[in-house]
Amino acid sequence: MAGPGDREFILVLNAGSSSIKFAVFDGELTEQLSGIAAEIGGASFLRIGQDEEKSPFIDHRAALRAVLQALANRGFPISRLRAAAHRVVHGGRKLTQPVRITPDVRAEISACSPLAPLHNPHNLAAIDTLAELAPDLPQFASFDTSFHSTNPEVATRYAIPKMMETKGIRRYGFHGLSYASLVHHLPAISGEPLPSRLLAFHLGNGASLCAIKNGQSIATTMGYSPLDGLTMGTRSGGIDANAVLRLVEDHGLERTKAILNHESGLLGLSGGKSDMRKLMLDHTADSDFAIEHFCYWTLRHAGSLIAAMEGCDAIAFTGGIGENALAVRARILRGLEWLGVRMDPDANHANRPRLHADSSKIAIWIVPAREEEMIARDALTLMEAA
Repeated sequence: MAGPGDREFILVLNAGSSSIKFAVFDGELTEQLSGIAAEIGGASFLRIGQDEEKSPFIDHRAALRAVLQALANRGFPISRLRAAAHRVVHGGRKLTQPVRITPDVRAEISACSPLAPLHNPHNLAAIDTLAELAPDLPQFASFDTSFHSTNPEVATRYAIPKMMETKGIRRYGFHGLSYASLVHHLPAISGEPLPSRLLAFHLGNGASLCAIKNGQSIATTMGYSPLDGLTMGTRSGGIDANAVLRLVEDHGLERTKAILNHESGLLGLSGGKSDMRKLMLDHTADSDFAIEHFCYWTLRHAGSLIAAMEGCDAIAFTGGIGENALAVRARILRGLEWLGVRMDPDANHANRPRLHADSSKIAIWIVPAREEEMIARDALTLMEAA
């Protein structure tokens, strides 16, 4: 039986609406393995590294049990875990820092479920299942909203009556763990201190921008939910509230939710493709327009965030599109040449960490997304401070 000295690993869990992503890190924050239990409730399967097997998971609890058994079979039983750390999408106004999970914290995560109904309940299912299987295992939570808690009230408050504000109708922002990781890793990549005014692009199936001033978020494009802001894979991005009300009148509430969250964005514009890689290979008028729409609105929002920071010293790209779609990066950077941006085409084509030419007034970097490592780092920091 493992003793305290053998408890050396941190299990990171990211429970989504139909999946559980997981990774195991050692005490030096080196990833040991990772995988996903996907399509929970449907044609579910479990993938660890290159190994994949179909397995029926009726719910998230069943999927997590299967994940834990698979990890045990590979030499990472619960007895070797020092802690479990969870990505929780919504922390509301109260949970603005990584925390150890207590009954009070669990209750607050539950209270935030109406703000993230597709995520927080599944995060709680993972937390509760682990608590049942390993009641002595410390559990920690990092929140996707917390990085933006430094936004000033003028940025977070909608211009609606104050009675609505008390019901949680405000801007929260998301992708916070990605931005926190970017802030942590950029100085090591650049070899320089963190820029004072950093414009960060998290571009993927979900996409947002963040204005980071002196290491803190002061503005971001997502708002009350991850639906707002940029054109995304299947989400509409910003849309007039009266247009939403018209859709509800014509189609009903549930159908409107499906349209805006799952049938819009690149998918709706292109007539069926939400994956940027497929769009870039398609070369039809609809696909080209969808890509241009994505870039145009990314640039529109970039101008807004540059104004919020009163300037810009550096740009950083992260996320699947930000790290890999060189034509999208090139289009966005061309649109920012008025700022003094000068891209090195060879560096961009090679996906090098540094993208700026020597003549550029603005530094440009690629920072690989490492959200799971950030969650493990948060938990390790809390344990070492205890």
